[in-house]
Amino acid sequence: MLRLLHNDAARVGHETAPLTSPNDAELLDAYSVAVVGAVERVGPAVAHLETTPVGSGSGFVFTPDGFVLTNSHVVERAKRIRATFPDGSQHDARVVGTDPDTDLAVLRVDATALVAAQLGDSNRLRPGQVVIAIGNPFGFASTVTSGVVSALGRTMRAQSGRMIDAVIQTDAALNPGNSGGPLVDSRGHVVGINTAVIQGAQGICFAVPVNTAHVVIPQLIREGRVRRAWIGISGQTIQLSRRRVQLSHLAAPGAVLVTETIPGGPAMRAGLRSGDIIISVAGVPVTRVDDLQRILGGERIGVETRVVRLRDGLQQELLVVPVDAPRK
Repeated sequence: MLRLLHNDAARVGHETAPLTSPNDAELLDAYSVAVVGAVERVGPAVAHLETTPVGSGSGFVFTPDGFVLTNSHVVERAKRIRATFPDGSQHDARVVGTDPDTDLAVLRVDATALVAAQLGDSNRLRPGQVVIAIGNPFGFASTVTSGVVSALGRTMRAQSGRMIDAVIQTDAALNPGNSGGPLVDSRGHVVGINTAVIQGAQGICFAVPVNTAHVVIPQLIREGRVRRAWIGISGQTIQLSRRRVQLSHLAAPGAVLVTETIPGGPAMRAGLRSGDIIISVAGVPVTRVDDLQRILGGERIGVETRVVRLRDGLQQELLVVPVDAPRK
């Protein structure tokens, strides 16, 4: 009875309210206009990539003279790449450089005066912001999906085993074939490179942030790869006892146990051995293997670097000079 009275109260002396108001309709139109405008700006730059052996994915032109950005895994082991654009034109493409650690690759197509997408700034993204994915899922060319930025700052493990930082999570639908396509904002600026979905989940998709691409692209064009520092060890993340954390005045219980040192490598020459526990490098705490990988960027190559280890309960400092990581 009370529920009936409550429901009826909204109707007494009033007309039934419309489901949408004129302002709501204007907002929906504004949303559509934004999405359509972004697609019209970026769509012509998006290519369907077919590779030999048989494979496919997406990519997009980011310079008018034919440089194309895509995922590394799309062109992995490709002997031939064919790029097809929305206007029907087809061009052979060659790999300029790949970086499996960020799942990015730069290609070059044999064409000029191409429509190029504008690379934006992924640091300006906010959760809830509208984003649009353009690609070729299951071979359906020029497919557009839209959604929002679900979260920022995710981490995702690349096929190389290295962690990719600052990954964008979105609910814009992605499917096989979307890999390498652009994720764009409502202004038509590329903010990410679509790269992965969680199988069996709905609305959980990921993109490598375009600011990572800003760092990687010049190195791939210049050298064909991204240079990273290497000290020649294998290790695993471990948890230290509470007592050890207190005695060593550590900020966190995590550290890296050295499981192997490469003969003749920088770590072995500096005195690191299997069984040592690395707790900091270059003054930065090391709580897991991923921390160590992040610290050893290209700028560390040839630079004397302080490594703090635990051995037999004693804290010691070593100086290691990283070298250029060997090609994989």
